[in-house]
Amino acid sequence: MKITDMQVIPVAFPDPPLRNSTGVHEPYALRTLVRLAADDGFVGWGETYGGAAAAEKLEAVRETVIGWDPFLQESLRLRIPDPRTFSPLEVACLDITGQALGQPVSTLLGGKVRDPVEFAAYLFYHFDCPQYGECLAPEGVLEQARRMVREHGFRALKLKGGVLPPDQEIETIRVMRQELGPEFRLRLDPNAIWSVETSIRVTNALEGDLEYMEDPTWGMEAMAEVNRHVNVPLSTNMCLTAFSHFPEGIRLHAVDVVLSDHHYWGGLRATQEMARICETWGLGVSMHSNSHLGVSLAAMLHAAAATPHLAYACDTHYVWIDEDILEGEKPRFQDGCMAVPEGPGLGIRVDEDRVARMAEAYRTCGFTKRGDAEYMKKYVPDWQPLRPRW
Repeated sequence: MKITDMQVIPVAFPDPPLRNSTGVHEPYALRTLVRLAADDGFVGWGETYGGAAAAEKLEAVRETVIGWDPFLQESLRLRIPDPRTFSPLEVACLDITGQALGQPVSTLLGGKVRDPVEFAAYLFYHFDCPQYGECLAPEGVLEQARRMVREHGFRALKLKGGVLPPDQEIETIRVMRQELGPEFRLRLDPNAIWSVETSIRVTNALEGDLEYMEDPTWGMEAMAEVNRHVNVPLSTNMCLTAFSHFPEGIRLHAVDVVLSDHHYWGGLRATQEMARICETWGLGVSMHSNSHLGVSLAAMLHAAAATPHLAYACDTHYVWIDEDILEGEKPRFQDGCMAVPEGPGLGIRVDEDRVARMAEAYRTCGFTKRGDAEYMKKYVPDWQPLRPRW
């Protein structure tokens, strides 16, 4: 079997004005799709981060990919050492080979050890938007959490913090804990915007309320300093994001939980390898999410299903998007979980008309890279990105 065609398709789709420590989401989220066609008629899909830079890196390896046997994924990885470029290609190859063998990707990864997969809802402070109005206070986040629980059954809830002054974010978590009860698992992610001192103060203030605190401060040594002074587990998808980071992270005991993201770890098999290292060294594993489409969701589901050492519910942005590229209705969460697709390969069917509309949106939206800090100036003209901010 040989790959005969490779399409790199930048796409854009509407995104609400969700706040984070560096600014606010722009009106469009950007992703890059990869469509591989093989000489036996099978088509495989991959998805990765959006914007011109990601698309250009994929286009640069076209000559390597065309003519390649999609079963030879490890050999392809050696030819394409950049994990962020290789990841969507690996997923597309797994999609093709799974279809050829009549097996789901989770089986190619060793078989399911869980199904369905549990997810944690992402809660955001946000500016006014048509779907949900404005949410810039603890009471608004509580109502958002109630909606996530009511509509999707989530039992784990993660607040994207680093937006309001720290004491207001402490209040937000405490309000949710008081109103939702002890059975809900709460997380706070200020995206490394706090100083070490603020990180220690806030984390200790929320001891007993948080399942874990994610990336309160910037850098491995700073995270390790916080960890020496708190009892709440610290997690990361910012300071330990590559295999080469493990020695220092383990030596310093910088974190307790690592958030996998197959898009930058180098694919689904790399995610499993990362989880085995975490298991060996006594680190927990969860899964990071950003604004993604259904191809990434399917890949996450297969990887999570076939990774035994996944100790925490996976993050998901998916409820925040109204449009997807999959045929039919968007997949739904039930009781905070989603079933792993059952068909061969990724088990999904991509609607290429929808892809074409999102590709046209990318061409006309005016955004070619993510710029939360710059877009924030629409709302706060003198906004400046600061780290630490508090």
